[in-house]
Amino acid sequence: MHVFTAKKEILYFLENERINKRKIGFVPTMGALHEGHLELIKYALRENDVCVCSIFINPTQFNNPDDLEKYPVTIEQDLQVLKEQGCQVVFTPAASELYPDPWRLNTTIHFGEIESILEGKYRPGHFRGVGLVVTKLFNIVKPHSTYFGQKDLQQFHLVKQLIRDFSFDIRLICVPTVRAQDGLALSSRNIRIPAEDRPYANKFYECLLECKKRLKKGDKPVGIKLFATTFLAQFPVIKLEYIELIDTENFTILKKMNNKKEAALCIAGYINNIRLIDNVFIN
Repeated sequence: MHVFTAKKEILYFLENERINKRKIGFVPTMGALHEGHLELIKYALRENDVCVCSIFINPTQFNNPDDLEKYPVTIEQDLQVLKEQGCQVVFTPAASELYPDPWRLNTTIHFGEIESILEGKYRPGHFRGVGLVVTKLFNIVKPHSTYFGQKDLQQFHLVKQLIRDFSFDIRLICVPTVRAQDGLALSSRNIRIPAEDRPYANKFYECLLECKKRLKKGDKPVGIKLFATTFLAQFPVIKLEYIELIDTENFTILKKMNNKKEAALCIAGYINNIRLIDNVFIN
């Protein structure tokens, strides 16, 4: 496994791979790898000649400095896991490699309406940071395909918009959410959930499944929100932030269920001070 920390070195290596007609699959991560990440790696390995994984905790996408400070760092463990999985290339740059002069970071990417709802509403500036770092990584790795998880559904749609609007010649794949046995969507933040709160962490998924049933029986989104609020209020450690029905074609909020549209229910909230997100497709 080749591990690069310098941009110019991975650029040179991957250019030779492209010259030799080798297909490159790319999985961008912020480390603290779990089975969800490994599923992305498996997809990339299966569909390409070379799997590239980046590990970079991007400072520009954290609207909360405390969240950045507490984000788990497990680089040595991550590298061992990637080696065992058969990943051929890892890019682990320092922040200064991607942001040489952070005080002169004048370029931002505006995504329109998608960055003002759901995650964008509650994490202002988050998606502009995501868009900036993904653009940088795409320009460095120049992959043929890239893999993002369904759990971060809004992020997936944002990357889809980025690829379309910037004319990146990259195939984007949405990989289904990987869950623990009790249904909790796997996330790097899960390791921060205290043992005493862990039994409640699957309540977001339980709520989503019940809301999905109710939608299919004809309930309206406003009724679903009321049910979710009441259901999750039973658990003092849980704070609901939002639950919304989304048209997954253009990632807009739906006020009513339309069976002709592809839709998803998206939810976010806290287990004490640990933020979790999840979603389920309806149709």
